[in-house]
Amino acid sequence: MDGESIATFQFLGLTFNTTNIISGTVAAVIVFLVVFIMSRNLKLRPTGKQNALEWMMDFTNGILRGSMDAKKSTGFGLYAFTLFLFLFVSNEIGLFLQIGWNHVTYLRSPTADPIVTLTFSLITMMLAHYSGVSQLGFKGYFKNTYLTPFKVWLPISIFTEFIDFLTLGLRIYGVIFAGEMLLKIIGGMAFSGGILNMVVAILLALIWQAFSVFLGAIQAFVFVTLTSVYISDKIEVEE
Repeated sequence: MDGESIATFQFLGLTFNTTNIISGTVAAVIVFLVVFIMSRNLKLRPTGKQNALEWMMDFTNGILRGSMDAKKSTGFGLYAFTLFLFLFVSNEIGLFLQIGWNHVTYLRSPTADPIVTLTFSLITMMLAHYSGVSQLGFKGYFKNTYLTPFKVWLPISIFTEFIDFLTLGLRIYGVIFAGEMLLKIIGGMAFSGGILNMVVAILLALIWQAFSVFLGAIQAFVFVTLTSVYISDKIEVEE
């Protein structure tokens, strides 16, 4: 059922987004169950679900190795794997299941909210900067991040960091939010006329859902790829 607004509640004077909490929890539970089920009864010679799990891990590890040294990438493998799975599931939830009541939405894609995507963007940026300080020391990190290739580059580097933070989070939000809005429009068209409208709307919805699954996977891939690039920029010294 489609809703027109999100659910919220007040606690200690703060407003919490119930829709995001429910949607994020559902996505996290799905990821946990998928990994839990696929990792049962591991064997030296993987088959079936273990093959699929190892393929996903190799896939995200490959993204990391494409941006940084193989030895350094091992420390970020779990983060990249978890991030990719969570974003992929979060991107797809709203395509197949949206729950609302009395014009209030309770379940949708968590990534259809900029607060969620910008939070993940902030986590990635914080991890990148922390890793840079850990690898190079604060002096080396500051020089490599803000004073390379020229010392006068400092204002531009600071501005670039802010832009990277915004674009990383808003890119995935824009795609997922637009996809859900289009599905709502198609759903409204299905009940706005006769049988012909409904048939056309169903066909359009099926086509768009199939395409959106692809878009959701691509956006998760792009987010993890850029995460890898940003971390690499902070931990590897430019010559």
